[in-house]
Amino acid sequence: MKTREAVAKRITDLCDERGITVNVLANLAAVSPSTVKNIIYGVSKNPGIATIKMLCDGLDITLLEFFDDEIFLSLEQEIE
Repeated sequence: MKTREAVAKRITDLCDERGITVNVLANLAAVSPSTVKNIIYGVSKNPGIATIKMLCDGLDITLLEFFDDEIFLSLEQEIE
């Protein structure tokens, strides 16, 4: 799994855990729904850390909590 895919999965997993939609997350995070959907559906190839931080703020978690997940431990190497 690539980093972009892991970030997208983590966002959807966190939404599922909280029982909220992507649109609700976007509103909570003060970002456009299209921004979140572009991350989730792979349109955005490199979501910025500032955007991820805003999503974390909307979810009331830290960046450390966002990245503290098994999914990030088994990422493929991006540079070959």
